[in-house]
Amino acid sequence: MGAELEFSLIEPDGRPAPVNAAVREASQDDRLTLEVARFNLEANLAPVSARGRPFTALAAQATQTLADIAAPASRPRGVVAIPIGTLPTLTPADLTARALTDLPRYQALERAWARRRPSPFVLPLGERDALRAESVAVQGAACSWQVHLTVAPDLFHRAFNAAQLATGPVLAAAGNSPLPLGRPGWQEARIPVYEHGFGDRVAPGSGIRRPRVGFGRGWMRGGPLAAFEEAVQHYDVLLPESSSGNHDVPGCWPALEELRLHLSTVWWWNRPVYDPLGHLRIEFRALPSGPTPLDMAANAAFLIGLTLFLTADGRDVAADLPFAYAEENFYRAARAGLDSSLWWPSPGAAPREHGAAALIEELLPRAREGLALLSVDAEEADALLDLMHHRVVTGRTGAWWQQRTREALRRPGPSATRQSERRRDVAELAELTVHYARLAAGATPVHTWKLPALPPWSQR
Repeated sequence: MGAELEFSLIEPDGRPAPVNAAVREASQDDRLTLEVARFNLEANLAPVSARGRPFTALAAQATQTLADIAAPASRPRGVVAIPIGTLPTLTPADLTARALTDLPRYQALERAWARRRPSPFVLPLGERDALRAESVAVQGAACSWQVHLTVAPDLFHRAFNAAQLATGPVLAAAGNSPLPLGRPGWQEARIPVYEHGFGDRVAPGSGIRRPRVGFGRGWMRGGPLAAFEEAVQHYDVLLPESSSGNHDVPGCWPALEELRLHLSTVWWWNRPVYDPLGHLRIEFRALPSGPTPLDMAANAAFLIGLTLFLTADGRDVAADLPFAYAEENFYRAARAGLDSSLWWPSPGAAPREHGAAALIEELLPRAREGLALLSVDAEEADALLDLMHHRVVTGRTGAWWQQRTREALRRPGPSATRQSERRRDVAELAELTVHYARLAAGATPVHTWKLPALPPWSQR
């Protein structure tokens, strides 16, 4: 099991800090890589055994990484690392081509996409709001907690299908991105931001065959090779780079460098990954960054435990539910979180709709069974799934906290101009972000976070 933690860097006043290269250099942490925008970093955590206490181990690595950046020697201008799906203080000016990290991969992606779609392109932010974007730097508005699970080849297609079904209810409980660029959005507005952040969702006849970011087009049939073939057949090459020679090692799995590079440019929310070290894994890409390493560990435990439960005893969920229902679950969960209605298989009958919160309460014991199949320590499994239970019964996700804090900080009153209203909004969003960063650093789970004192008019 492994994980990648994407996070943003902010100034002490909550504004994005475009200093990722300086922070990485000062930290001297080899696990840190530069992400697409200059205010983003990613920590590639060391893989751990699934036996024992894997989620605690991954959370500890994430905690240490964030703490190291907070150390005086690693924080130019006093910047703070903040694990959050979408940074509320971002503005359109923060996401132009000037924000793009100066690495060959990102520059190549920028050029490739500039040839493929009109510029500017429309980036939806909520139900009615949109941004006219010009650069793939807008992907910096979407930070994830990406979890990897090694799976045996003969189990892969069933485990992958189970992951697709499990993602919906877990995402409903994990929302942490409700304020894209400070606007009201989905509970996980990071999902549409990322899906549209390359600008490839354009009209038919554009020459683009399929969007490169999405939930997929059907259940996996025939194992991971079929998925790799689909990526080759239906997606053109974005980064046309050939390896310099034969890097295969006798007696080992082939390197397949061009294939792996191509697969890295097809961003399915659950993605099959080939590793020449000798294994296959599922990359779960849908979970948001934050609010705390403990919350992220709980999200991962629920998702992996439920996936393993749904794979047990030779089960393939493709026989239990039409794929369209699993896909619909994903977007319903991203939009409405715990208030969504989700489809779930019903043995011996047609699939039924359930309220997300009630369904999750039913699924938590099943996730516990799945973790037991991995030999996860029972005490760890109980603690993390109990955290999910409390988050669900209180309704206090990261998205809920941000929305309610936004209400609490809103200062009603007449404004002379639209410009003065905007200045007030900017100040309130900065205050929210600083408050969030302080609580996230405190490491207590989000369902225990206190809200600022609410004015009487918002007590409802």
